[in-house]
Amino acid sequence: MNPYKCLVLLISLLILPFSNGNAQEKITNPKNEFRAVWIATVENIDWPKNRIDAIEKQKADFIEILETYKKLNYNAVIVQIRSVGDAFYPTDLAPWSRYLTGKEGQSPNPYFDPLKWMITESHARGFEFHAWLNPYRATIDLKTDILSPNHDFYKHPDWMIKYGGKYYYNPALPEVQTLLVSVVNEVVRNYDIDAIHFDDYFYPYKVKGEIFNDAASYAKYGGGLNLEDWRRSNVNNLVKCISYSIKNIKPWVRFGISPFGVWRNKSVDPKGSDTEAGQTNYDDLYADPLTWMENSWVDYLVPQLYWSIDHPKASYSKLLKWWSENSKNTAIYIGNGTYKINSDSDKKWNDPNEIPNQIDITRTYKNVEGNAFFSAKSFVNKNQNVAQLLLENQYKYPALPFAIPNSKKTVIDVPTVDLISKDTTNVSFTIKYPSNSKVRYIMVYRAKKTSKIDLNNPSQIIEKIPLTEKCENIKVCIPTKKPDENSACAITFVDFYGNESEATIIN
Repeated sequence: MNPYKCLVLLISLLILPFSNGNAQEKITNPKNEFRAVWIATVENIDWPKNRIDAIEKQKADFIEILETYKKLNYNAVIVQIRSVGDAFYPTDLAPWSRYLTGKEGQSPNPYFDPLKWMITESHARGFEFHAWLNPYRATIDLKTDILSPNHDFYKHPDWMIKYGGKYYYNPALPEVQTLLVSVVNEVVRNYDIDAIHFDDYFYPYKVKGEIFNDAASYAKYGGGLNLEDWRRSNVNNLVKCISYSIKNIKPWVRFGISPFGVWRNKSVDPKGSDTEAGQTNYDDLYADPLTWMENSWVDYLVPQLYWSIDHPKASYSKLLKWWSENSKNTAIYIGNGTYKINSDSDKKWNDPNEIPNQIDITRTYKNVEGNAFFSAKSFVNKNQNVAQLLLENQYKYPALPFAIPNSKKTVIDVPTVDLISKDTTNVSFTIKYPSNSKVRYIMVYRAKKTSKIDLNNPSQIIEKIPLTEKCENIKVCIPTKKPDENSACAITFVDFYGNESEATIIN
């Protein structure tokens, strides 16, 4: 094999959409920050736009989402691949999703693996890919006639609990836990994902006048615990088992959860937040993120703070402070509700600066390392005034996510550059494939002529190049410098854990 017949990459210095607007930059842009967007597939919220669209239309729409958020300098997508006991990938553990093909259990036509394709397209644009699964929600409504015969509702009716107009997997059953661990294991083994992601649906949000009927399971498995503690132990056990299982298969794959924004109200627990939430994680969803952090079962949390900064009952600023003060062993990002822009009874969301201001205040807490936004359609041909504010200010430059707390380490390999050549348009060089580190990206930096290269300055990031296949040498082409640019470039590696190597300078 020709050692140079490998990955040939053209890096355009014009690819990054730097703004020439007159807005003043409010704060210094960080080099390291998590910037994610949720892409919801349930009920076709974000993608596919229509479950009966042709495959090529669905692919084009997904790429439009990626391109929109690449231009906004985001760096992660959280894509829903299992929402109601279904799947956006081929598996014997669940039927194909009707949100993808129009009919549950029906495979794509022409056939392809949507998850593999989405991961490839996301990585090619520099995004982390977080595979988002809903563990316990089995159906979205009571229309069971539209379910596939291979859905667990029919295969294991004894696993189901009817509540609030839906069916849920019974979290107490060992068989359910075994299934859910198997579902996650299959995704982790078969796909090049960066993370497994659960959202806030554990035990269901309470519905007035209804009872979640797990009495028989409680009688069988309760073990002397009160009902509330027993339910929390069921969730804790699933979180623990998922965590250990992921790390056993691929230690670099992260496990993240985006819980409801309020752990407990201070009125019922002095450790709780100064809020008046109608429902809470601990008391209603039986989810206890503090225990998950204490035991290092999760790599990151994204509490969903979908309220305005000064909301009277659940203030974004107060909750941000609470999560910052109560974090431990875990990366903390904040979930922001861009879906509320210009469409909420709280008129604060009509102010285009609400989201930019939320990002600014988030950055004042050093142990909070970024944001995720629900959901993708919020900035796809919508709310362009807010998107422009972000592009001119908070997200003016690209950023790299930090490595999670338990994965920070030194990258052994440093780029070794050979065979530099130059013509009238490009400078080309080869980089030896890293032999000791599992590397995800090559980073390229270049400074202005009056400046020195500074790896902590995000304005100097030219591009983030994915390593998609192993080969002896990787060929990289960079356009010849412009008159106002430094002749030197810096090259680094970013490993699968998110750690960046030392730089190699190329003149």
